Amino acid sequence: MEPRSHDPYAAFRFSGFSLFTIGNLLSIMGRQMLAVAVEWELYRRTHSATALGLVGLVIAIPVVTLSLPAGHLADRFSRKRIILVSQIFSVLTSLALALVSWQHLAIPQLPILRQGNGILSAIAAVFERHQPTFHFDDASIPIIYALLFIYGAARTFAWAARSSFFPTLVSRDAFANAVTWNNSIFQIGSVVGPGISGLLVAHAGFSFVYALDALCAFLFFLLVLPIHRGTRSGNRAEKNAWRSLIAGMRFVFSRRVILATITLDLFAVLLGGATALLPVFADQILHCGPVGLGWMRASPAVGAFVMALVVAYLPPMKHSGKTLLWCVTGFGIATIIFGLSKVLWLSLGMLFIVGAFDSVSVIIRGSIVQLVTPDEMRGRVSAVNNIFIGTSNEFGALESGLTAALFGPVISVVGGGIGTILVVLAVAFGWPETRKIGALDKNLR
Repeated sequence: MEPRSHDPYAAFRFSGFSLFTIGNLLSIMGRQMLAVAVEWELYRRTHSATALGLVGLVIAIPVVTLSLPAGHLADRFSRKRIILVSQIFSVLTSLALALVSWQHLAIPQLPILRQGNGILSAIAAVFERHQPTFHFDDASIPIIYALLFIYGAARTFAWAARSSFFPTLVSRDAFANAVTWNNSIFQIGSVVGPGISGLLVAHAGFSFVYALDALCAFLFFLLVLPIHRGTRSGNRAEKNAWRSLIAGMRFVFSRRVILATITLDLFAVLLGGATALLPVFADQILHCGPVGLGWMRASPAVGAFVMALVVAYLPPMKHSGKTLLWCVTGFGIATIIFGLSKVLWLSLGMLFIVGAFDSVSVIIRGSIVQLVTPDEMRGRVSAVNNIFIGTSNEFGALESGLTAALFGPVISVVGGGIGTILVVLAVAFGWPETRKIGALDKNLR
């Protein structure tokens, strides 16, 4: 019997996955456009690396506090419905950001805001205690942080639901291909979004970008509506919330192969992520402005997309564990060179390589986590995964901002790249089974 030929488009043979993927692409494009606009707006007003790091903290708080409840809900209720509700919150938050940015000159000064009560006055008090670091011209900045907190909360619930929703749209045979294309779609959105955003910020303003993100989120809402597969009543999920969440944590920590790959990604991104400091590099080191910032944000996604296409067309990897370790090592080396670069073309090239290596890591880790996890636990395990991976990105942004404020952006990025390489060595010898992971189309335990 002849073996079946490799089908690089196997996942798109399922209509539900196709609709979800188109909507997901639009959503990611909007989110990436918003990220570039928010970063540049905050940096332009404050000229502070710490202000950029606080963006990561504000988004990380809902990830830490809400990921496990979000995973429980994704296993108990309709994942499709959770996605739809989270998109509505994303639409409203982006529209609010557009309004705040448009009217920021009319918003009261911080001393006036401080006279009130509630979360905004508390945020204003924190900002004023850091007056030597921050130079705010109006109270719209703490409002932006508050809206980003709400945006992060909506994204946390959406993450658990999306991660456990799309595997139900394809057969198990097509799942690895679906993960590859899902990652490719993320990279396409991460290329197009920042590139468009840089131009729009320079010529149309921040509010237009935020409104465009709201439109993208609403279109995703419309595309998910007709999908019928993947919704679930949660009858097989644990009905007690606390036991449900503990079960998800216990499952992850009992599967050393999952724990090892998640830990590797957690500390690699925590230490080696330079994304939060790109506005600083664009302004102080490379002098390329918002358009250059957009291309810098897009470059890792270009590399990731090219690599994802290569992986999609190639047969499944035979030595996934060793490939993962080498790719994260390359990620760290490219990060170091980026931190030392003084010219735009070299910086863009290193960011391209960073994205290419990270793409392989994401594909391998995502496939392992989903293939090892039974469907009735995917929401909770995705939530635990989100705590590790989501907080590594956001706390990595905070770490980068704080270390850049203390030691400068170059030392912050170079030190992070060195730390990433040390993490690879620790995982390779601390979890030797990581080096033995074979093909992703085999049954994993």
